[in-house]
Amino acid sequence: MIALLEESPLTAEAVITDVRHLLSHGEEALAFDTMCSWIYEDALPINRQYHARLVAVADELDSPRSVQRLDELLID
Repeated sequence: MIALLEESPLTAEAVITDVRHLLSHGEEALAFDTMCSWIYEDALPINRQYHARLVAVADELDSPRSVQRLDELLID
């Protein structure tokens, strides 16, 4: 999860700090949802490989809604 955060297109330090804080308190699913929500809200482009990794984590966390619309942000 840390690797996904570090490789994410997120640039807002407050968001990154929030996600790290949630992770440090064992709130992986909430941290993941927060990260995905901000990627979508800020319309940050993601590549197919990163998207596939997000989908895999969503499956692992049983959180498919987190990545539901991220495919709209795909770039080649």
